[in-house]
Amino acid sequence: MAKSVQITGSKTGDAMQEVTIEEWHEKYHEDFISLSIEWLEKYVEVEPIDLEILHDPERHIVSRGGTIFFARVDNETVGTVAMIPLDEGIFELAKLAVTEKYKGLRIGQRLMERCIAFAEVSQAKKIILFTTDVLVPAVNLYRRCGFVEVALTGNKYAEADMRMELTLSY
Repeated sequence: MAKSVQITGSKTGDAMQEVTIEEWHEKYHEDFISLSIEWLEKYVEVEPIDLEILHDPERHIVSRGGTIFFARVDNETVGTVAMIPLDEGIFELAKLAVTEKYKGLRIGQRLMERCIAFAEVSQAKKIILFTTDVLVPAVNLYRRCGFVEVALTGNKYAEADMRMELTLSY
């Protein structure tokens, strides 16, 4: 299901642009890989666990009840994020990436909002994520969305030094 929102102004011009948020489809697999690798190489390292997830999202995410969202502008995929099922009622938010050309346009915020809505519809109890404290804009985004820092447990990423959680209530 595509959700459409308008954004104004951009690093690519001043015209109003429509951003759609679309759910996983195999046609976006290469976009998932390229956006995630672009982000990982810029900010941290590409780890073996990242490559496993990126190259087989059907097995690691979709077939288990998760999904991947894609932000699209003018038929171009400019952002992505995954909701990976963990235990019953718990999702890991992972692989949030917005291409450099579209940073600063609140696309990450919209992807986060879509993930939270997905978790609510799925009747999840909690969303967790792993990050690093050097990614100040990302950590601030997570906090604005209601995530709080908790003890770093269950971490599978070498460079993550923070675990954050959002407890959902209905």
